[in-house]
Amino acid sequence: MSNKTITSSLPVPDILRCAYMEIQVTDLQAAREFYVDILGLQVTEEDSQTLYLRTMEEFIHHNLVLREGPVAAVAAFSYRVRSPQDVDKAEAWFKSLGCRTERRAGGFVKGIGDSVRVEDPLGFPCEFFYDVQHVDRLAWRYDLYTPGALVRLDHFNQITPDVPLAVEYIQGLGFRVTEDIRDDQGVVYAAWMRRKPTVHDTAMTGGAGPRMHHIAFSTHEKHNILSICDKLGALRKSDLIERGPGRHGVSNAFYLYLRDPDGHRIEIYTQDYYTGDPDNPLVSWDVHDNQRRDWWGNPVVPSWYTDGSLVLDLDGKPQPVVERSDPSELAVTIGADGFSYTRKGDVEQGFKLGNTL
Repeated sequence: MSNKTITSSLPVPDILRCAYMEIQVTDLQAAREFYVDILGLQVTEEDSQTLYLRTMEEFIHHNLVLREGPVAAVAAFSYRVRSPQDVDKAEAWFKSLGCRTERRAGGFVKGIGDSVRVEDPLGFPCEFFYDVQHVDRLAWRYDLYTPGALVRLDHFNQITPDVPLAVEYIQGLGFRVTEDIRDDQGVVYAAWMRRKPTVHDTAMTGGAGPRMHHIAFSTHEKHNILSICDKLGALRKSDLIERGPGRHGVSNAFYLYLRDPDGHRIEIYTQDYYTGDPDNPLVSWDVHDNQRRDWWGNPVVPSWYTDGSLVLDLDGKPQPVVERSDPSELAVTIGADGFSYTRKGDVEQGFKLGNTL
């Protein structure tokens, strides 16, 4: 880990929530089959190169933009702010840190107005916007619901080689930590941080980065997730299931992880908890506690620790991936879990496994 700090004396923007992600895919038709035909996301608009999708309860133009391009990668982690003035604050705040920024009054994608995109201090492409085109909220359109209906965008999960620095930066941007994973020396290996009153809008997890670990969409109940599994089985597409279904210790949520045709990881997520009170207590998990990652103790597949999506700079080029350099973290693998092998008496074995995954 570095000894850098990320600070600014300027006021931070008032961020409301994670709002959408722009993902570059290499085959738009294959992506459409996955996200629309299988997962049931609603199409707001589309053309030959781009697909704008939203969940059933969303009233802004989209939660997900799929754009066809030469490499599978994430183009933007996008957040809505409280007012137009907060877009100004975001631009000024990141400029004060020496970050590259780009402002477009007409927006970078359809349905989004004045916005600023930045290459943040960790190398992630982030966007901040207020102006948005409203569309029909489909919460009452039960004729459109599928058994596995996705109702909201819940969170992002980001992979970075320096989690403590990432946590300091995100807290400085006004996020609050709800849960983390740490060892008995106080070293933090992953942290879940929120603006809306849930467990997280984004998480920072340790590994080679910057990369995207997953984007998560909410369902109402566990049975919606089981219905998605049944549908995938019926379509003979169960190989799209990477992990789960199961229940996390961290967040307490019921989960399912899928991989889209380009390998981007999608979480289907339900039943976390409210965190909106100002004295909401921090939940810290021991990095050796197996139940933090799966409450039932199920093993985690190796790809969970090794795989992640590239992210793009503002020119649309993949950011270089940086490995961690701190020897104390060599036994730690990615995936919002900390150690891949977690019994306290077997840290050396965990080191060996972590380096072979």
